[in-house]
Amino acid sequence: MGSSRRIECIFFSEFHPTLGPKITYQVPEEYISRELFDTVQVYIITKPELQNKLITVTAMDKKLIGCPVCIEHKKYSRNALLFNLGLVCDATTKTCALEPIVKKLSGYLTTLELESGFISNEESKQKLLPLMSTLLEELNATGACTLPIDESNTIHLKLIEQRKDPMIVQEYDVPVFTQNKDHFIKSQWDLTTQQILPYIDGYRHIQKISAEADVELNLVRIAIQNLLYYGVVTLVSIFQYSNVYCTTPKVQSLIDDKSIQEECLHYINKPGQRASLRDVFQLYCGLTPGTTVRDLCSRYSQQLQRVDERKLIQFGLMKGLIRRLQKYPVKVVRDERSRPPRLFTGCHSYDEICCKTGKCCSHFFET
Repeated sequence: MGSSRRIECIFFSEFHPTLGPKITYQVPEEYISRELFDTVQVYIITKPELQNKLITVTAMDKKLIGCPVCIEHKKYSRNALLFNLGLVCDATTKTCALEPIVKKLSGYLTTLELESGFISNEESKQKLLPLMSTLLEELNATGACTLPIDESNTIHLKLIEQRKDPMIVQEYDVPVFTQNKDHFIKSQWDLTTQQILPYIDGYRHIQKISAEADVELNLVRIAIQNLLYYGVVTLVSIFQYSNVYCTTPKVQSLIDDKSIQEECLHYINKPGQRASLRDVFQLYCGLTPGTTVRDLCSRYSQQLQRVDERKLIQFGLMKGLIRRLQKYPVKVVRDERSRPPRLFTGCHSYDEICCKTGKCCSHFFET
C-alpha cells in the first residue's frame, strides 16, 4: 500500500462496566498513549448521536478513524455493548480509501456478536489480537487481506484505489488504449462500451465513433469518460498533418529511462522495420513551433521510412513527451457568408470548429 494511506496502528476499544472507555487491544502495543486516548475517547466510545457513524478525528499529529458500535440487549452489563475497532494514521494521511474498511469491519463484528457473541465472550474476543496483526501487516503490504474467523466465517477486505475525477470528454477528443487492446475484457463493461469498442483505434474522435457505431454522442462521451476514470484509455488530439507540436521537458526521459525507450521503439516502428533511438529522438526534437507534421515528414523522410509518424505523435502525446500547439481563430472582418462567426472568438480551437461544422481545417484557410 502506498505511504499516503499507510496504517500505523489498529486498535480495539470498548466500554468496561466499571473502568469506562478503554483500549483492550492495539497493534503495535502502547502505540496510542494514555494522553492521546484521553483526548479522543469521547469520539471512540460515543454518545448515541454518533454511534454507528464513521468518525475521523485528528489529535496530537495522529488521525484516528473509527465507527463506534452500540448493541442494546438486557444480557449485557448496563444493557448495552459498546465497542470500536479503528485505525490510526499520520495526521497528513489521506484516509478516504481506509474509511470503507473501518465501516465494513464494524459491520462484520456486529454480525459476529449478534450471531455468536464473538465480542462479549472473553475467549473468542482474544482472537481479535492476531487478526488485527494480520490486518495491519497485509493491508500495508498489499492493500488486501483475508481474515479467517472460524470454520464458517471469513472476512475479505480490499482497499479500493481513490481515483481523480476524469476530465470532461469533448466530441473532438481521440481515445487511445493505454494498454494492448487484446487485454481488454469486453464482457466486463456495459453494452454501450461493448458497442463502441471496435471503433476505438487511437485515430477516430468521439464524434466519429458516435456516427460509425450508431450510438448517441452523449452516451459515447459517458462511456469514454468511464474508461478514462479506470485508466483504460487516455485522450489525445485529432491527428492532422497540419498540426504543430513541440517537445516538453519530459522528452529527456527518452534518454534516461530504458523502459520508455523500449516501449517507444516497439510502439512507433513500421511493420518489418526497426527504428533507432537516434531516429526517434531526432524526430521529436524536430517538432518545433511553426513546424507542421507535414514539414517534419519532408525534412526527415529517411528516418520516417522506419517510423510511423502517426504513432510517433500518438506515443509522444500519451507519455507527455510532446504537446499540441492549438490554434484559436479570431474573426477580425465581419463576414457571415462563409464562416460561423460565433465560433471564431478565440475561445474555440480548430479541432472543435471542424467537429461542429463538419469541415476540415484547410477549408477555413481557403475561405
